[in-house]
Amino acid sequence: MLTLAKSRAYPRRLPNVFLAESVKATSDIVDLADCQATLVAVPAQATRAVAEGLAEILAPGAALIACAKGIERGADLFMTEVLNEAAPNHPAAILSGPSFAADVAAGLPTAVTLAAKDEALAQSLATALQSRSFRLYHSSDVVGVEIGGAAKNVLAIASGIAVGLGLGPSAGAALIARGFAELSRLGAAFGARPQTLAGLSGLGDLVLTCSSPQSRNFAFGLKLGQGASVKETLASSKLAEGVYTARALIEIATARDVDMPIAASVDAVLTGAIKPKAAVGALLARPPKAEA
Repeated sequence: MLTLAKSRAYPRRLPNVFLAESVKATSDIVDLADCQATLVAVPAQATRAVAEGLAEILAPGAALIACAKGIERGADLFMTEVLNEAAPNHPAAILSGPSFAADVAAGLPTAVTLAAKDEALAQSLATALQSRSFRLYHSSDVVGVEIGGAAKNVLAIASGIAVGLGLGPSAGAALIARGFAELSRLGAAFGARPQTLAGLSGLGDLVLTCSSPQSRNFAFGLKLGQGASVKETLASSKLAEGVYTARALIEIATARDVDMPIAASVDAVLTGAIKPKAAVGALLARPPKAEA
């Protein structure tokens, strides 16, 4: 874990944060060979390649924990599904929830969810990773945790666009509420547990990501709402997973006949099919319906 104890600093990524002496930084994957569990904290679209490399050097049975919140493009697979294909001899888990890296590194109180199909494994990993300021809840509802993490990034882009357009806090609250309805419908189609979707990795992460410029996805949408093009925003922004997940999210929703108009509007904006202001107008023009 990262700590504020006086030790080695890495100012490029986390200014004013120091690594404990027990933490070794390395760029050689072979150094992980003896690990019983490995956190795969790379972008969603790079997870497969990294997992394949880990599978070559880790002992069979060593767990892999996906930290990316997304869906693999082309294959439309969630991160644990990618791990299962790329490293079949290693049990897969997913770590997700409302957490900014800077907060975790600074030792600020944070709570997240760790899920694995084997609940005993999930509990064991959660216990191993927990600290005084980093609280983990364990779950066996892997798909629920995966959907919450992937969908909230796309919905956060919509929230950023709304703020960039100056639509006000009322519109922002409506987007979060209706976005959660979309997330819940998709989760239900996959058999996710309602309590998972309403928990840390679902509603909790959605609220955080949709309400702070510290969120890369929100910040991406903010620039779009302020008039920047998608190309300009891609060139000037940090990685926003929602940009690469939007198309895959709509594909899996369409395949299950799940209506996700906000997420679909984000995808349309990203592909250049519609401008942000027009997308908002189209959402508002949808026929009246009962809330569900």
